[in-house]
Amino acid sequence: MISERTGETRSEQREATTSDDKAPWASLEVTAPIDRDYASVVSLVECALVELTHEDVGAVFVSRQIGSTTRTQYVAIDETGERFQKRYVDDRLGWYETTIPRRTVRDELITQLRLSSFPMAEHPREAPGCEPDTFAVKPVRDLHTP
Repeated sequence: MISERTGETRSEQREATTSDDKAPWASLEVTAPIDRDYASVVSLVECALVELTHEDVGAVFVSRQIGSTTRTQYVAIDETGERFQKRYVDDRLGWYETTIPRRTVRDELITQLRLSSFPMAEHPREAPGCEPDTFAVKPVRDLHTP
């Protein structure tokens, strides 16, 4: 028997399952650097990668430096979650896209979450005019595009 869903796209199937405000990833937003051990950071990244593979969402890491903001976005581009589109947006340099493997996404996210470009990461309230770096999982439709 042929399923009635055969003609639906991956996005349509995902949207039919869970509303954004009730989805497990809906409240996934953290500031960097994360004050946790390495295993906890790896666990967070692995959970995010599962959501990126099975839901119509992307991961966004926003890095803020004085006078500049960069956004790095990761979106799964295949059903197995082994290839991702990486979108890099820099206020000064513009937009760049490339395709990278899951392992690279994992390594980059772990590094970004453990380190920070924030000038005074230990004392964020003492750095005037700067916000900490952030990591979030958001619906693909809400991601910044050029």
